[in-house]
Amino acid sequence: MIIYPAIDLKEGRCVRLHKGIMETETVYNDNPASQAADFARAGFSWIHIVDLNGAIEGKPVNDTAVRSIMEAVDLPVQLGGGIRSLEQIEHWLEAGVSRVILGTVAVKNPDLMRKACEVFPGQIVLGLDAYGLNIATEGWVEKSGQNMLSLVQDYADCGLAAIIYTDITRDGTGVGLNMQNTIKLAKSVTVPVIASGGVGSIEDVKAVKAAGKDNVAGMIIGKALYDGRITPEAALKAAT
Repeated sequence: MIIYPAIDLKEGRCVRLHKGIMETETVYNDNPASQAADFARAGFSWIHIVDLNGAIEGKPVNDTAVRSIMEAVDLPVQLGGGIRSLEQIEHWLEAGVSRVILGTVAVKNPDLMRKACEVFPGQIVLGLDAYGLNIATEGWVEKSGQNMLSLVQDYADCGLAAIIYTDITRDGTGVGLNMQNTIKLAKSVTVPVIASGGVGSIEDVKAVKAAGKDNVAGMIIGKALYDGRITPEAALKAAT
């Protein structure tokens, strides 16, 4: 099981939000590169980056911070937030990003989503950010009205690298992952599923590890690492 420590970027800084609301930010580090280096030294094997400003504006915004992270660590990086064209996908993959996360595109431009999977096989991650099962887009601002269990079937055979499911109502709260929906999603596809949103204790790590049999292959941890509720050592030990 892979644990992806999260670096959410807002105006060049590492922040965490409460339920995805931009005005609720807590700044944890003014230096994203330093934060990434800390995660690398702790033993994590991937870095998960979200350009929060980009997700809202519909275009990459925190380019400098993303590049500083990649220069600071020799780890694969997956990046999401405001990536809405083949040109932007290619730009980041050529810059050294290992996987690009697409969410809004999957809902609003299915042709582009399929084309991205075709052109960049194994490098596209489907980001399913949802209120329960209702997918949200545009940086979680808009509710699409689409059911994620239905939408995911449109891309199940497109060569996705992974699917990330985030329960927005839990994100940043520490109340625990929505394992019921995570497992329901994972059982409906063969693409590896990454759990996200609400991690608050080592029990969440153990729950994801146990769900490996159901095709849940990893998890994203953000605030719980930053505020010390979960230490890197404990997380990695539980994931082994």
